[in-house]
Order: sequence, then structure tokens, then C-alpha cells
Amino acid sequence: MKTLASSSEAPVEAPVSAAQGDRRTRTRVAALLLEHGGATAGELGEHLGLSPAAIRKHLDAMLADGQVVSREQPAQGRRGRPAKIFSLTDAGRVACGPHHYDDLAGAALRYLARQHGDAEVARFAAALVGALEERCEAAMGQGGDDPLLRAEALADALSAEGYAASATVIASGGQLCQHHCPVAHVAAEFPQLCEAETQVISRLVGSHVQRLATIAHGDGVCTTYIPTRPLPLVTRKAEKVQQS
Repeated sequence: MKTLASSSEAPVEAPVSAAQGDRRTRTRVAALLLEHGGATAGELGEHLGLSPAAIRKHLDAMLADGQVVSREQPAQGRRGRPAKIFSLTDAGRVACGPHHYDDLAGAALRYLARQHGDAEVARFAAALVGALEERCEAAMGQGGDDPLLRAEALADALSAEGYAASATVIASGGQLCQHHCPVAHVAAEFPQLCEAETQVISRLVGSHVQRLATIAHGDGVCTTYIPTRPLPLVTRKAEKVQQS
């Protein structure tokens, strides 16, 4: 019977790159902030055994990434420059570990579909994107009737909503790309969410549009094709009048 040969030499570990080391340290910083709710750079440095300069480098990177925010600590009789307290943002908390918001939303929509059918899910999806449509329409202002110009204005409005959107002109028209989808996991099961959003895009740009790709279906970007031929602009308010 074969046995493993014993060795007095310690196993050789793969070297850790500087980038990997930084990620590990920032993960530990985030974990401390999650546990304590907030801390100064000095307190974080004491916990992690890092110098003030080193911990500030990591905090500056996390501030730039939107993972932490800072506020001034009350002086409480101390002299000198007030210390800053760092705490996690919503994005920073999400990065710390798994959340079950998608599971909860999916369960709620499955219940709605069982109790009232797919048509009710579609009505819910339309109501869900209704507030987004109103905000985008207000942000777009006077974009004129050109669908491509309106698509550019819509991309700016959607980016302000967190969709990381952009609009480009192609030979046969234009494309609206959304690099982030906040409901991608749920929309993979309930396409009514994507359909309602597509209808919103169509109304806001004033043209028939066609979804070419969606993050919910495994694509890297949600891509919507916009033809060059302008059609009459139909706003959400006008559509309500037509339906009444």
C-alpha cells in the first residue's frame, strides 16, 4: 500500500500579488465597518496592524469606488483637526455578502402569478416602471421629436437612475445600451419586467424599438435598437388618454 512521503519542508504557497493583497485588506476593512457601524482610520489601522498612510490609501480607494462615506467626528473638547468616521454605503454592504432581495421579489411575483395569473404580473411590472418613466420624462426635458436625440437624453436620465446607460448611432439607426440592470435575476424568470421597460423606452424616445439583448437572458448588456424613422411621440399621459 502506498503512503504519502513525509517532508519536513513547509508547503510553498503561491505568491500573493499586490492587487490581491489590496482586495483582501479592503475586504477586512469592510468587514470591520459592517461589524462596528463606523470607525476612524486610526481605529481601523489598530485592528488591522496597518500604518495611518496605508489605511488611508485603502479608504481613499473605497471612497472612490463608492463603498464607503465619511463624516467628521464631533470634537468633544479635543483640539486640532477633527477625525473622520468612515462607514459603509449600501453598495459597500452589498459587497460584504449575499443578500436575498432577489429571492424575496421572485417569491412575491410567483405568488402573484399563482393567485392572479401572468396578466396581473404584467400590470404590476407596468406600475413598477411607471415612476421611473415619469422621472426620466421630466429629466429629458425638451428633447424634440428626433428619436436618436431623445435616446441620448434618455441614456443620461437612466444613468442618473443607476442603469449606466449610453446611446450610440449605427448605420441603420441607434442603440440604447444599459450596462446595469437592478432586476436582472428576477427578470430572467419574469420577462414581463423587461417587456414593460421596453415599452417605456419606446414611449420616451417616441419610436418603435426592438430589444436585441438583455442582461436577464445572459447577455452582457441590455441593448435596444431604435430606428431612424421618427414616429409620432406618444407620452405616457397621451397613452392613458387613448386607453380611456
